[in-house]
Amino acid sequence: MVPVATIDELAAARLRGCRIIDVREPHEYRAGHVPGAQSLPVGQVPLHLAALRRRRPLYLLCESGNRSQRVAEYLASHGYDARTVAGGTSAWRQAGLPVSTRSA
Repeated sequence: MVPVATIDELAAARLRGCRIIDVREPHEYRAGHVPGAQSLPVGQVPLHLAALRRRRPLYLLCESGNRSQRVAEYLASHGYDARTVAGGTSAWRQAGLPVSTRSA
């Protein structure tokens, strides 16, 4: 089981410059994402493993947390410090935190 971060933990990690990866599809990402999050759709993750640092925490987001949970488990099985964010982007929005529609 991978660690599950809260929205507050994600907000603090974001301020520290931690890597945030949005695993939703590009049209979902463009509709609104956590500022600074990198778009890397679920199906593309295996193709980009070399670009991800194993020793730095990776915060994974989707809309509700289901897809990011699967990706976090996959990355953890390959030696990454991956964690999913409870409630995903929906919880981020509901908390009143900023959302960007700019491409990364």
